[in-house]
Amino acid sequence: MPRAAIDIGSNSILLTILSDDGVVLHDEARVVGLGTGLGNRGLFRPDRITAAEAVLDTYLQVACGHGVEPWQVKAVATSAARRAMNAETWTSRVMTRTGLRIRIITGDEEARLTWLGAMRDLDVPGGPVAVVDLGGGSTEVVLGEGVNLHGRTSLELGSARLTESFLGSAPGLVDPSGLARMRNHIDMVLRSVVFTPRPRTIVGVAGTVTTLMATRLGLETYASDAVHGRQLTRADLAGFSDRLLSANRDERRAMFPIAPERAEFMLAGVTVLERVLVAAQRPALRVSDRGLRFGLLA
Repeated sequence: MPRAAIDIGSNSILLTILSDDGVVLHDEARVVGLGTGLGNRGLFRPDRITAAEAVLDTYLQVACGHGVEPWQVKAVATSAARRAMNAETWTSRVMTRTGLRIRIITGDEEARLTWLGAMRDLDVPGGPVAVVDLGGGSTEVVLGEGVNLHGRTSLELGSARLTESFLGSAPGLVDPSGLARMRNHIDMVLRSVVFTPRPRTIVGVAGTVTTLMATRLGLETYASDAVHGRQLTRADLAGFSDRLLSANRDERRAMFPIAPERAEFMLAGVTVLERVLVAAQRPALRVSDRGLRFGLLA
């Protein structure tokens, strides 16, 4: 029987359906911005709840079409739900209305599931690996080797969260001083991550990483097989940063035709990835098109 998993993040909601033998039957991501304007102890906005529920309704219809009932879908919510004071009320209402049970997972569990999913179908050299899951509300860093995890850390460094705090939402150019403050803040938070043993490979997962890779490849439509396993270098990230810093909102959206709805958060995401590579003393990261939802189904 097919299996389905839903990952409800601060920015995106993702659905993956696998067959009995592990073949991907359906894989989809939609940018909803559930954590927009949330801050540290806020509330989910009514319009974002409505948008999220519309996506969940569609996903459950897709799952039913593959023979998976709502109560059989594995669904989790991450950083935004951990911070929102009305998250449990909302997830209870969703379960009553649809039968979908959403678990709000801890940062540690999110990191563990991300590791399991990110390493699926990924050929990496031997030695320690650091998996970096950059989300809208938080970033999970997991260090391990083979089947053994050496450590995991959940950092409050989400692309949407950093954008709201340091870069704002003005349609014009980004203020370089805001970027400098954000970079300093990221470096300060990353001091809590102990890259010991030093990772031989950095693996990046989630929408920012895959969108950057697809854009660098010049893809007109997203192709998982083309993106999965490729490398983004620090030079690639620096190039994206320079272009984003000198672009207005319309130009930023035009840079990412595959996912223009992510454009406003890309500079923050690029900066996090670049500073992680600096902290880990690595020149590039390997892109994984998998992630938490695949970990749920592992």
